[in-house]
Amino acid sequence: MEAEALETLADSLDGAFTQAIELLAGVTGRVVVSGMGKSGHVARKIAATMASTGTPALFVHPGEASHGDLGMITRQDAVIALSNSGETAELSDIIAYTRRFGITLIGITRRAASPLAEQSDVALVLPAAPEACPLGLAPTTSTTMMLALGDAIAIALMERRGFSASDFREMHPGGQLGRALLKVTDVMHAGEAMPLCREDTPFSEVILEMTAKRLGCVGVVGEDGRLTGIITDGDLRRHLDPDLLAQQARVIMSAGPKTIRPKALVAEALRIMNEKSITTLFVVDADTNSGRPLGIVHIHDCLRVGAA
Repeated sequence: MEAEALETLADSLDGAFTQAIELLAGVTGRVVVSGMGKSGHVARKIAATMASTGTPALFVHPGEASHGDLGMITRQDAVIALSNSGETAELSDIIAYTRRFGITLIGITRRAASPLAEQSDVALVLPAAPEACPLGLAPTTSTTMMLALGDAIAIALMERRGFSASDFREMHPGGQLGRALLKVTDVMHAGEAMPLCREDTPFSEVILEMTAKRLGCVGVVGEDGRLTGIITDGDLRRHLDPDLLAQQARVIMSAGPKTIRPKALVAEALRIMNEKSITTLFVVDADTNSGRPLGIVHIHDCLRVGAA
């Protein structure tokens, strides 16, 4: 029954939904979401989804609003009020407050001929559908439709604002979401921590640089600063001979090392290292096409932040 109601809701979306998005996108303050009972629980979730996807939002309890929390709503805000019947008494003070101060009001209700719908700047009317409760009383189908409609509003605003994966990560620094969206620039070794040498550096100095930075390799750069090669501890073993220390870095290095762009995710770096059976990747400036190394990522850095 709930699945059928969602299909009906999707088919019923019209210009009112577009108008609501236009109004909410123009809000300079926050989106205040309110509802009572089960609608209130849905309202909390809608506010949380909006806040995490680029639309500043908060939940205001209608009962508390009547006892001072109306002060949380400013004239720069917009209000989304949820009520299945459209006649929830506890919402009356919030509705009156928005009308008094010219605050945008979006109503979500099942009844077009209700106080909430009639007073709203835009009324999003849910299609008629029976509750899944066998008694036809407990809010089930109606709250499912409210929740889906709230998600649709949040995602439409997210797309309207061009909210990116990078923006998403900034608001989800903890947990699996945050780890999945880490970029190589978040974990790379940069500046003095990068093991680098010039093409004409004596190999005796290359060994000192590799030992000091402890990443198992040294990047080799040309006179223009472009990364031209890499020397790994494996290269050391392969070139062991009495004259090794007298050689220059360009003689020992492997040319054309695998690199990665700064905006790449850590997961991509880990995939490349696994596919190429290597343990490090230099991060190279891709925006200016200069080929200059910006940092270096070790496979242990990726594993440490849980990218596996």
